[in-house]
Parts: sequence; C-alpha cells; structure tokens
Amino acid sequence: MTRIPIRRALISVYDKTGLEELASGLHAAGVEIISTGSTAARIGAAGVPVTPVEQLTGFPECLDGRVKTLHPRVHAGLLADTANPGHEAELAGLGIEPFQLLVSSLYPFEATVASGASPGQCVEQIDIGGPSMIRAAAKNHGSVAVIVDPSRYADVLAALAEGGFTLDQRRGLAAEAFARTAAYDLAVASWFASAYAPDQTARDTGWPHVAGVLWRRADVLRYGENPHQRAALYVTERTGGASARSGIAAAELLHGKAMSYNNYVDADAARRAAYDFAEPCVAIIKHSNPCGIAIGPDLADAHAKAHACDPVSAFGGVIAANGPVTADLARQIAGVFTEVVVAPGFDDEALDILSASKNVRLLRCVPPGAAAATEVRPVSGGMLLQSADRVAEPGDDPANWELKAGPAADPAQLADLAFAWKACRAVKSNAILLASGGASVGVGMGQVNRVDSARLAVLRAGDRAAGSVAASDAYFPFPDGFEILAEAGVRAVAEPGGSIRDQLTVTAAEAAGVSLYFTGVRHFYH
Repeated sequence: MTRIPIRRALISVYDKTGLEELASGLHAAGVEIISTGSTAARIGAAGVPVTPVEQLTGFPECLDGRVKTLHPRVHAGLLADTANPGHEAELAGLGIEPFQLLVSSLYPFEATVASGASPGQCVEQIDIGGPSMIRAAAKNHGSVAVIVDPSRYADVLAALAEGGFTLDQRRGLAAEAFARTAAYDLAVASWFASAYAPDQTARDTGWPHVAGVLWRRADVLRYGENPHQRAALYVTERTGGASARSGIAAAELLHGKAMSYNNYVDADAARRAAYDFAEPCVAIIKHSNPCGIAIGPDLADAHAKAHACDPVSAFGGVIAANGPVTADLARQIAGVFTEVVVAPGFDDEALDILSASKNVRLLRCVPPGAAAATEVRPVSGGMLLQSADRVAEPGDDPANWELKAGPAADPAQLADLAFAWKACRAVKSNAILLASGGASVGVGMGQVNRVDSARLAVLRAGDRAAGSVAASDAYFPFPDGFEILAEAGVRAVAEPGGSIRDQLTVTAAEAAGVSLYFTGVRHFYH
C-alpha cells in the first residue's frame, strides 16, 4: 500500500486563496494542523483548531518574521523517512512528530519585481523558510506530500477521503514543488544579476551575466514544422516584463482543431503585425509574412483592403485583427479558407458565423500590456538576447523624418507613408512595402537583395503601384532598388538612410520627382 494517511499537516502560505476550506476539510478528517503567523490567524478566525508553529518549536517568530520555521522540530518532521526504523527511533527520542503534508506558497518576489518596487522591497520578498520547507518535503516525498498551489487543494481533500496520497501522486507533487522552487530561484538570480551587476561587463552594458526562466509544458503538438519533427508548446511567466498571458502561447482556443506548430508561428507573426496599430487593423499572414495588411474605419473595411492586396496568397492564411471580430468581418472571413483567426475577442454573432466551419481555429489573444523589454532567439549552443524592436523610436514619427528629395508629401501621402513604415516592420527582411489608402498593395519580402524585394513588391502591386507610396525597412545600398519603385509610379518613399551611397538615391529621387524621406531608424526582421 503506497498511500500514507494524513495525520499531521504544516500550513504556511502567502496566497490565502481557499485556505479556510482546506483547513476545515483537514480538521474534519481529524488532521492536526500546525501553522505560521498570518496563516494561523486566518485558520483560527475560521473556527478551525490550529497550533502556532512557535508552540511547536518553543521559539518565538523573530526578526520581523524572517525566522519562523527554520527549526529542527519543523525540518526533522518534514525530512524523517518514516519507512526507516532508525529515523523513527530518532524522532521518538527527540519527541518530534512527523508531518505527512506540507502546504506552502512563497512570498510574491516575481510580482514585486514586476511592480517596479525598490531593491529593498524586492529583497524583503525573497522567501527563505518557504523554499527550505518545500525542498525538504519534496525530497522526502516517500513520506510527505507537498502542495505549492491552491489549485491542488481539491486533490488534498480527495486524498483525505481515500486514505492519503499514493506514492506516484506524491512524486508528481514533488516534481511540481521542485519546479516552483527552481523558477523562484531563477527569478531571484536573474534579478540580482540585473540589479546588482556583479561583473564589470554587466555594469558597462546593462546585460546581466546570468539570465534564466523556467518553461512549463502547456501542450504536446501533433508534429513540428514538418511531419517528421516532434513538437510541444511551453509557456513561462517572465519577471520584470510583460506577462506571458498576453502572448500567443497563452491564447484561448475558442473553436477548431488543436493548433499546430506552424499555426503558432504564423499566428504570432499576425498578432505582431496587427497589434502594432492603434487604428482598426487586420493582417493576413502566410509563412510569417504579410500577404496583406490594412487599417480602416472598422475591421471589416481593413480586412477587405488587406485581402485585396494578394487574394491568391490569402487562401489558407492566418488572420489577426486588433479588435473584437464583428459579424460583418466574420462574414468576409467565412468566404475564404482561413487556418486561424486571432483577435482580442469575438462578438457572439461572429463566433456563430465562423464556428460553422470546422477547419478554422479561433484564438482569443489579449492585447499586450507593457511590451516585453527583451527578445530571445535560440541559436545552436546558446541564445541571443536583445532589447525588443518597437515602433516607438523617434524616427518612427513622421514629424521627425527628414525630406531629402522631391516635394513634401501631401497629408494623404504622408498618412500612407506612416502606415507603410509601421506595416513594413512586420515583413521579413529585405522588406519593401507599397501602400495606398491605408492598405498594402504590394509586398516584397525575405529576398537576399533589396532590388529583388522592390521588383517583387511592384510585381504584386501591378497597376496599383502607380501613385502608391513605399517603405523600405533598411537603406538602399545602391539606387537601383529605388529606381524600380520610381519607374513603377511610386510617388513617395520612406527609408532609414545611412548608406555611404545615400546621395546616389537622393539624386535619383530628385530626377524622378519622388518624395524621399529618411527616418533615421531601421526595422530589420529576420
């Protein structure tokens, strides 16, 4: 029999969610409860008998509560292997009773850091006794069950009715416990490395000498990028930045088949493209690139314009909208085979319309709050960490652009240039995006030279290139790429500038009568 009846429990929790119900259930099952500080006070206030930990240890809590459970009568009770006769004899000689259950949640260090608290406040939220008890109980899972999350309280009550947790259950709980303390220690170590910069390079550059997060498996996918590859989805809560809950990995699947690896990749690219805009925006993505992106007075109008950019490529694409999907938008989407629709929400009628198709996946993905400060990219044997690329640099504001050639753009052209510049950030480099009326009309993406990107954008735009505007994510190293745009009838171009041959492009723009703006900022997207 691997079940161990729960006769004695130690409870010490910061998160008091469900505490009274848990304590009442334990008491009803005849379990003796020992508890600490405010936890004991809450249990007692609920009318449940509880023994304060200082009565157990014979030593008062001290140092503003820093020392409560760091005592042999606590840790011997957690670490005693009750299947070992020697341990049993030692406990008896010391007059110490073993525990069969530990319930502990830690001080909110991660949340304190994320709140922008002072270093002193963050340090005070580093839990010492909690991790020590959790690790002790988890190590001794042969004799003790450890609970680190209120969501497990129902499991405790169920185990009480069944005579205790099984060994397999205790092993699983121990794995969760070690994962929690590992994540906690990683958060503390990463914050300390940033806040106190123990090496000169960290002090000079702002990059800590160590950084880490713990990833938790959220789903196992059917396969990866190709059918012969295995894949899984992992999520994390990063400290000091945007919550992972606002990312595509935490999006809620409202309808449709399970997401695939490629669905997640494209959905994230679509979210990045559409959510960059404050105006109603729709992006249609294929293989991580926009085959159409547009803004409009409403999402249905934006979608119609985005779809018109490249209707052929839109078939089987992924759509992201930066506002709730309406019935009008849903009717338009329903007419085209679409893999995934990503939005902050769906109106009831829109959900009914789109759910009529079993093939489309509907994802509710909340807009990001504070943008993540850094971006991570794995490379063989390591990772690259960089500050996040945002459309928030001074050069992203047309008011700061420098007119280098041609007449000043009229208000409509300047609005289209501003749209094209922001939309171009979502296109893989080398990137050229042609726009008109708040919509892309031609996109050249992912080419190994800017000339081919310009040709591709013009080819896809066709007759719509004449009178359009264009954005280039980086400078033209030679004027030939610009000349392709000018020859197609593009009337204004925004590009970063910065080439040693900029003057050749400026001269070409003057000769063609094309308005040429330098933004001073580059948005490569590899």
